[in-house]
Amino acid sequence: MSNEVYKTIMKRRSIRSFKPGKIPYRLLEKFVDAGRVAPSAANLQSLEYIIVDDDALLEKIFSYVKFAGYIDWNPTKEEMPRAYIVMLSKKDNSYVKYDAGLAAENIILAAMEEGIGSCLIGAFDEEKVKDLLDIPQQYTIHMLVALGYPAESPVLEELTTPDGSIKYWRDEKGVLHVPKKSLKHILYRNSYGKK
Repeated sequence: MSNEVYKTIMKRRSIRSFKPGKIPYRLLEKFVDAGRVAPSAANLQSLEYIIVDDDALLEKIFSYVKFAGYIDWNPTKEEMPRAYIVMLSKKDNSYVKYDAGLAAENIILAAMEEGIGSCLIGAFDEEKVKDLLDIPQQYTIHMLVALGYPAESPVLEELTTPDGSIKYWRDEKGVLHVPKKSLKHILYRNSYGKK
């Protein structure tokens, strides 16, 4: 039995700095296809997607996004994403936020398998993105998936205490460190508080 999916999940990190280079459209379409088949509440399949890979549009969206709130940092224009997948739906389904999370995970894992880094973006000017992409007002943008060839290799830092800081940080060499709570601090068996 292979553990490849588990290994991929454990290796995945959000990438906020990208190398130049277009992502082939066939790959972007493949990533959306992976999102399309994710579980959907009541199988409503409310999500729709816009692939953005036009250079002029990428620059404009880049100016509407915040990438790393904890460290007040954005990539430079040279490090910006080379594509976005915009995840949206009509405002008619209270469960679609869960669908969006499930679809996003499929997208980022499919991208990682192809050597493409990703970052889920929730901090963006929705009205400006809607206007730029001609998205009707009855739609909600749930998130942007920023994509590109990774120009960084973030490091996972295991928290040793459950109350430690979860804020990511960059060291003196610019390496991003991402703290994660350990399994022993979040897992219980059969009832809360039992280890």
